Amino acid sequence: MERGDLQRLTKEELIDLVLKIQRPEKTSRTSSKPPSTDRKEQRERSKPGGAKLGHEGHSRAMAADFDRVVDHRPDQCACCGTALGHDLPVSVVSEHETVELPQIKPFAERHRRLAVSCPSCGMLVAAPVPDAAKGTPFGPRLHAVATYLKTFQALSYERLQGALADLFGLTVSQGGLMNMLRRAQGTFVAERDAAIASLRRASVVASDETGVRIEGSNFYQWVFRCSEAVVHRAAPTRGAVVVETLMYGHRPDVWCSDRYSAQQGHGAAHQTSLAHLARDVAYAEQAGEDALPSRLRLWLKRAFALADDIGTLATSTIATKRKALAKSLEAILATSTGCDFARTIQNKFRRARDQLLTFALHPGMVEPTNNACERSLRPAVIQRKVTNGYRAMWAAKGEADIRTVVDTARLRPGANTFKTILQTVTA
Repeated sequence: MERGDLQRLTKEELIDLVLKIQRPEKTSRTSSKPPSTDRKEQRERSKPGGAKLGHEGHSRAMAADFDRVVDHRPDQCACCGTALGHDLPVSVVSEHETVELPQIKPFAERHRRLAVSCPSCGMLVAAPVPDAAKGTPFGPRLHAVATYLKTFQALSYERLQGALADLFGLTVSQGGLMNMLRRAQGTFVAERDAAIASLRRASVVASDETGVRIEGSNFYQWVFRCSEAVVHRAAPTRGAVVVETLMYGHRPDVWCSDRYSAQQGHGAAHQTSLAHLARDVAYAEQAGEDALPSRLRLWLKRAFALADDIGTLATSTIATKRKALAKSLEAILATSTGCDFARTIQNKFRRARDQLLTFALHPGMVEPTNNACERSLRPAVIQRKVTNGYRAMWAAKGEADIRTVVDTARLRPGANTFKTILQTVTA
């Protein structure tokens, strides 16, 4: 703002400007800003230029399966020099391990089509065209490796090309890599449709979205979660039409999300994410001078405590605690305040009052926060920051399908990302 602009401001406008400048800066703990935007603070008791405090030391667990055992036994006594024969009994004093990767090189199989002259008629008979001549020369494991590195390690085509050349001695053009990934993505469609079918039968669904660049335009990456499936979807809009199209008329018992309007009205009941409100409360408490945000923070602490213990409480106890929380919230919302920050957060709670304790009506089925969806979106956010988006829509939709299949598989214990990709591509 120029000096002349400041001189033209009224007294009230100048006071508002000064107050706005004096407000504390919003961080990831007091808003929806990502942690990467926070100012990094110096660690307590850290030594500039020296070693930083680390965690408690732990020994690396040795592999459960090993390929070879090498026994080291003494030849003679260290005390008297007596020779120790191999027929003497032994005991294990300690075990140590070395781990190495074998040299990995591509396995190239050349198919030669041969011809033979018929001894009866002299006709030259050629062998049928082999399958190797009809499709891609790259096998399913190579497709799986490229898909894994591109999707889950956020490698660009150039870096992926370099990784395959440096690690495996494999030369593939960037166009060949693009075709490889496009073929691999097509194998995930069936499992993606199965995940969507599970979502359309679920009684509890959570959702969230984040921005992404596709073909130079602003798009959105959506995620939907239920107990049996995780569905990712790239869409050109942040509107409710994305939810309506995906759910295809299915209306779950409970819908979990933040307070964004496009996320409202898709379930018989709604659970607003208390984590989002907790961040707003933290900022109001930091910026304002009224005690109301502190009361809301204590109320949220009681609500989170109920959510943590809900699996061990009787139904009557849960109902009693929920009724007490609802009553105390009404008292807080009825309190008058002259602080703008307190009034703003009070209005947010007032508009969502019927959506704050839904989790207590469905013990063990509904979470009080939407953190699971945010965790599912985080790899896509990292991918966006590293690659700055997608050049083509098919790449964004195909990656959404891959993440759908992999994240759905992760709901089962022991799932492995690469094995899931390899199994899907091979099938």
